Amino acid sequence: MTSSSAVYSALTPYGWDDDWAAAFAPYAREGLLPGRVVRVDRGQCDVVTADGAVRADTAFVTPHDPMRVVCTGDWVAVEAGGNPRYVRAYLPRRAAFVRSTSSKRSDGQILAANVDHAVVAVSLAVELDLGRVERFLALAWESGAQPVVVLTKADLVTDPVTLAHLVQDVENTAPGVPVVAASAHCGDGLDILRALVGDGTSVLLGQSGAGKSTLANALIGEDVMDVRAARDVDGKGRHTTTTRNLLALPGGGVLIDTPGLRGVGLYDAESGVGQVFAEIEELAERCRFHDCAHESEPGCAVRAAVDGGELPVRRLESYRKLIRENQWIVAKTDARLRAEIRRDWKRKGAEGRAAMQAKQGRWT
Repeated sequence: MTSSSAVYSALTPYGWDDDWAAAFAPYAREGLLPGRVVRVDRGQCDVVTADGAVRADTAFVTPHDPMRVVCTGDWVAVEAGGNPRYVRAYLPRRAAFVRSTSSKRSDGQILAANVDHAVVAVSLAVELDLGRVERFLALAWESGAQPVVVLTKADLVTDPVTLAHLVQDVENTAPGVPVVAASAHCGDGLDILRALVGDGTSVLLGQSGAGKSTLANALIGEDVMDVRAARDVDGKGRHTTTTRNLLALPGGGVLIDTPGLRGVGLYDAESGVGQVFAEIEELAERCRFHDCAHESEPGCAVRAAVDGGELPVRRLESYRKLIRENQWIVAKTDARLRAEIRRDWKRKGAEGRAAMQAKQGRWT
């Protein structure tokens, strides 16, 4: 059996620590090996262990619940031998990045496990979509990870004043989140990013063509990820990365690269949305009504901030959109909440009709 010192020596670069060792102790007594999943593909996974990289089958831990399947970043208990080898269990996750699937049931899909930083890559080759940035950040905060926004391909913005304005726009959209303008081509911003992700596990997220694989290669210091050119017309690329891959960074830390995400649906991310729009949540505490929808209610502090120019209309509209989407996703699996939302919609509809009739009465 592999000694504990050998396990530490081999797995520390991948994030192994005393807490993981304690969690694994019952499996160690069964003669199983600890390892971290670096890639999952069609019911099998690649696992780095103290005995080297092994290929293991996940059949024993593949339930119908998509939130409980083995995922890149998981720490697992794998058989010491056999052909094929099997993963027998995964350790309780400290954090997980989850989005809703495209299924009609809106199940959750776990993209990466045990992440400390969620690095959102946003290309400066196309116009900034601040609403999409807010969506990524809501999921990142909800996961328990610290978000970081990287504005990639910064070398394409040749005017430093314009670049500074773009960074400021994103900083205003991402309170409490580091924003780094970086160029993998020129090396700008990479030292700052390495310092941010040099401790713990980071997951790299973004749309196709955002430059994630190029950025991953720059951080690792060699071309380990395939890279293809983005289309000139819209800056989008094909899915160069087709699986989620976990890589140890030479200066410390672990990076999980992910395929480009076309759809980023919220999944029970109420607190994450609240953190992204912290200024709106703070204003809402001063509204006259605790259930204020920030539309036409009297004494609404949020609407007053919009009218006074303190809060951009775009921020409020984005906040409303994400709140409604999250409520709908949660309601699909919660009959009681679904009924409450329907009653709320009916009440607001009745209030709107009454207000319209009152206006019409004044006009006649």
